[in-house]
Amino acid sequence: MSDLDPFDHVNNGAQCNLFDYGRSKFFEHIFNQAIDWMTFEYVLVHVELDFKLPVRIHDEIVCETEVYDKGHTSFKMRQYLKNAVTNDILTVCHSVIVCIDREKNVPKEIPEDHRFMLGFAF
Repeated sequence: MSDLDPFDHVNNGAQCNLFDYGRSKFFEHIFNQAIDWMTFEYVLVHVELDFKLPVRIHDEIVCETEVYDKGHTSFKMRQYLKNAVTNDILTVCHSVIVCIDREKNVPKEIPEDHRFMLGFAF
């Protein structure tokens, strides 16, 4: 199984998928709708992971997601994979998300109503 290493730790790439899923669920929650990936105005432009403790195949885990910094066209997210039983932080993810104009493929200002839903306003 490619999702595990020889020590039965969940592979780093598989953990990236868990963070992607956590971000998707976060957006669906704050925008109160399923994401249409053909029209969604946000793209991941940077991701950085810190592996604190191994994630093992039978661990019960949760992914916590928060916005912790913002700009006019982008914001930063912090996510944690945690052991649901011990509450230990296993992996930390920092990412940068950019609002884009899909037709021009360039950054655009985050809409005011989205800033409010994301937890910040200018």
